[in-house]
Amino acid sequence: MAKILITEKISESGIEQLHEAGHSVEVRLALEPAELLEAVTDCDALIVRSQTQVTEEVLLAAKQMRIIARAGIGVDNVDTEAATRQGIVVVNAPRANALSAAEHTLGLILAQARHIPQAHADLIAGNWNRSRFQGVELAEKTLGIVGFGQIGQLIAERASSFGMYIIAHDPYIPQERFRQLGAEPRALEEIIAEADFVTLHVAKTPETTGLVNAKLLAHAKPTLRVVNVSRGGIIDENDLAEAIQSGQIAGAALDVFEEEPLTDSPLFGLPGVVVTPHLGASTIEAQEKAGISVAKQVSNMLAGRLPRFAVNIHASQTPEELLPYLSLCEQLGGIFGSLVKSLPETVEIEFSGQIGEVDTKMGMLAMLTGLLSPVCDDPVSYVNAEEVARNRGIEVRVINTSAPKDYVSEVTLRGGGHGVGGALLGVRAEPRIIWMEGHRVDQPPSDHMVVIRNNDKPGVIGAIGQVMGEMGVNISDMDVGAGVEANEALILLATDKAADDETVERLRALDAVRSVRAINLSAV
Repeated sequence: MAKILITEKISESGIEQLHEAGHSVEVRLALEPAELLEAVTDCDALIVRSQTQVTEEVLLAAKQMRIIARAGIGVDNVDTEAATRQGIVVVNAPRANALSAAEHTLGLILAQARHIPQAHADLIAGNWNRSRFQGVELAEKTLGIVGFGQIGQLIAERASSFGMYIIAHDPYIPQERFRQLGAEPRALEEIIAEADFVTLHVAKTPETTGLVNAKLLAHAKPTLRVVNVSRGGIIDENDLAEAIQSGQIAGAALDVFEEEPLTDSPLFGLPGVVVTPHLGASTIEAQEKAGISVAKQVSNMLAGRLPRFAVNIHASQTPEELLPYLSLCEQLGGIFGSLVKSLPETVEIEFSGQIGEVDTKMGMLAMLTGLLSPVCDDPVSYVNAEEVARNRGIEVRVINTSAPKDYVSEVTLRGGGHGVGGALLGVRAEPRIIWMEGHRVDQPPSDHMVVIRNNDKPGVIGAIGQVMGEMGVNISDMDVGAGVEANEALILLATDKAADDETVERLRALDAVRSVRAINLSAV
């Protein structure tokens, strides 16, 4: 049973999901830094939102931490570099808040264009000033979207219905995707120069901090209004205030700020500014989805499966076609590690058939995690498996081929004269070991297995069964693979418990047995 610490409010559905998975869940809100250090020492997982600061000091205190989950889009409050060094997976819930953030952005655009909050405050103060709050229409205005990911694309779809002309900037999005959504790609300076409204949807990185500043705003026309529902610090708030006061631009609408919580700013009180206190994800639906998303990812990670949105694993988002293979890949890595006496200098990982047509980086990381975990004192995960292999002098070669072999898709791992392969069979995608040490086999992976290479002659299987029975080890499954050499066979046993050293030695002593390897995946 894993222990999960939750330090900020998430949906009850998410918490209930963790309980149903059999985990121990401790909810401790508003912890002081010293209290947090004490609380994480024996935790396997930590769930936060935006306020809990997960520093390197916190991570060093979390000796058995495996995953940190942020119930939201950004992870600014988590030291992901320190987490990566310790092999801790950091995940977020990027899709949960997307629709709410997009709708809030459109709300701020409308509020800014029509002075809605200012008119409301003026009216309830006892005034009736229709002429004071003359606004602008959105139709035929140019909307510049900086960051054309999921939220940016949702905004483009909705803003088009207002009759707005969409231009966008994102160096990581294919040009064709812009045109599919009716947007024209532009350089950042061109966005600022052409747009009547600019909305920001980029992650906060060293490159994007202070992205919108006096130098960039100098390209703007006086009708520009800047909207930010992404991350605080993307805009230099002092430069923005000066640009509005001087008439360089028309105004701004901000939901996020460099320092939060914030109650005083040079932007507050300016007639062309609308502000909200970080409400982009503050809907019932978004919080429900975020809580469920991180709970599912935490449960998957603690069960040995890859979480869907790991931000510190250096690979593209896992293709849907690859996801069912990740557990199999990790098992094959563990099996291979048990077959070899020492780690080879070079390992070759091959993905063939349909699976060979997609990005298989995660599959490679899964195999390395399974291979290296039993032989490393420090934690090995998808996060640091490639680096651990590199530090141990292991060269990893990945081969992708769309050419099918015996199955629609196969994954194999070879090196040092050893090898193992697997596939998923049927509509249930049941895992199978299909190849081992040059022999074709067909058996599901099991926590406890014994691999026996022997001379192919009568009586061997009976003798093996007798030894296992005398040692109190039950054989739950067995497959015999014909050898590549004449008169050679491989017997693969699945057992109810691990075969101990005495059992292995008795098997080795049998006539016709060439070699014996015990595999214990439950220890991987």
